[in-house]
Amino acid sequence: MAGHSKWANIKHKKAASDAKRGKIWTRLIKEITVAARMGGGDASANPRLRLAIDKAADANMPKDNVQRAITRGTGGEDGANYEEVRYEGYGIGGAAIIVDCMTDNRVRTVAEVRHAFNKYGGNMGTEGSVAFMFKHCGQFLFAPGVDEDKLMEAALEAGAEDVVADEEGGFEVLCGPNDFAAVKDALEGAGFKAEVAEIIMKPATDTTLTGDDAIKMQKILDALENLDDVQEVYTNAVIED
Repeated sequence: MAGHSKWANIKHKKAASDAKRGKIWTRLIKEITVAARMGGGDASANPRLRLAIDKAADANMPKDNVQRAITRGTGGEDGANYEEVRYEGYGIGGAAIIVDCMTDNRVRTVAEVRHAFNKYGGNMGTEGSVAFMFKHCGQFLFAPGVDEDKLMEAALEAGAEDVVADEEGGFEVLCGPNDFAAVKDALEGAGFKAEVAEIIMKPATDTTLTGDDAIKMQKILDALENLDDVQEVYTNAVIED
């Protein structure tokens, strides 16, 4: 259960996301709306909605905004009819990229995503071209200093699949996406509050980029993440300073 995790890389991404709070709120409102539409407005019976609400709380989104998004999703208010769509492609050095979007206009979204890939040296692929390189899973990241034995015991008892330590002393707990809520509750009940807790597409292998390649790859990722319709961008690229 030892190995390498991109702790610093993920912390950097989280800090960058936190700096774009208005954009984060917009994305969360879309996610809450769609989650409520698909699974109902009761967070206790809708794990996806609960996760979105938890993220909204972490982003300091007002509860009124959350409730309006739930109401819109369950049909209480008129609003855009968002649909989920995923695009896949390649960045610098063949690094894999998955782009998850929510859109009310697929034609606009695919054009914008393709332009972001092409402008900075990437290539948009076909459906399934890179998704096989990733695993859909729940991920919890814990900062260095956590008691490894106690964390491992709590995580495995809760149904987690693995506990991975990195060379900096941080820990990554992985679980099935359907087990995310139960594992989160169990870990917090045992006194472990994750720095990051989310359901992600985790790459099976990494592609390390340095120098100019790293700079070019970051431009592709930034261009994609800055698109209004983009919810999440996943990559197997590890960008080194």
